[in-house]
Amino acid sequence: MNLAAATNETLAEASNVLIYSSMAVYTLAFFAHIAEWVFGSRSKVGRTAAALSASPAAASAAPAVKAQAGGTAVLERPEVITRSAAGMRDVPDGPGAAGGTFKGDLYGRIAVSLTVVAFVVEAGGVITRALSVQRAPWSNMYEFSITFSTVAVGSYLVLLALKKNVRWIGLPLVTTVLLDLGIAVTTLYTDSDQLVPALDSYWLWIHVSTAILCGAVFYLGAVGSILYLFRDSYENKLASGGTPGKFASSVMERLPSAASLDKFAYRINAAVFPLWTFTIIAGAIWAGDAWGRYWGWDPKEVWSFITWVAYAAYLHARATAGWKGRKAAYLALVAFACWLFNYYGVNIFVSGLHSYAGV
Repeated sequence: MNLAAATNETLAEASNVLIYSSMAVYTLAFFAHIAEWVFGSRSKVGRTAAALSASPAAASAAPAVKAQAGGTAVLERPEVITRSAAGMRDVPDGPGAAGGTFKGDLYGRIAVSLTVVAFVVEAGGVITRALSVQRAPWSNMYEFSITFSTVAVGSYLVLLALKKNVRWIGLPLVTTVLLDLGIAVTTLYTDSDQLVPALDSYWLWIHVSTAILCGAVFYLGAVGSILYLFRDSYENKLASGGTPGKFASSVMERLPSAASLDKFAYRINAAVFPLWTFTIIAGAIWAGDAWGRYWGWDPKEVWSFITWVAYAAYLHARATAGWKGRKAAYLALVAFACWLFNYYGVNIFVSGLHSYAGV
């Protein structure tokens, strides 16, 4: 074994160590987020669910809620009112997973700090993987998966750095990342290897990197849509005079309002849709260089286009037909399901020119 091969093997082993290390830190972040939600459930906010009634006047008149832990700090519940679309309620956003408690907020900050550390470690694993093969680290499903989760966490941290109220994404995000990495290191793992001829192009950096970024951001939008559906059901039950269970009240009332979650999902999906359009165009150009045709009805090409149509229909329905709320959320989730099938289903179960799963 020559020196270069030995160095590459060492880098590949270092990448594996870093990925496993990031999983350990993500696990700590997961438990910290759990603690944030648990301590947040002890907040006095739990006694103010009636403020989220159907009446806008009642919502706007809801008193600020203070929660005190050990006499050390008092945090005010945010007085945020989201003006929703016609036919939807105007209710205040919840105070977040911490519920306005000092301990909940402390554990939430710890969780975010651990997530930052895990992100840096995982990014190091992706970079060392790239160095070990001296190419872009996403030529198979294992490499795509570790890069995807890295970009998803990075996107979340960017939103936090921009002072966006998105810490409520932390727990579902970290949970998903652990599942993604668990599948990657057990089922999808592939040893470092060189590219097949069709992938040996600078378009790999352009096309696949944008596909990963789009998928990561679409994922954040899907989380917003799922939580919107739960929150909307909770608000509907309150509006109809029902009494949600203690667990539902404890969790749902700390989330942003249904209108805020609906708007968040829409803005995320709308922002990244042009980049997904570029991804498909870039793939067509690459196909022309690699195979001598821009479009050949390959399964990956077909499902990429189906995903584009689904998101286009979602955005078009919101803009022209006034589809907001639950119908739009269902359509957004169908679109993301198409993206997931394009990644997992097509790569594993369907044969085609894009069969680079490596498993």
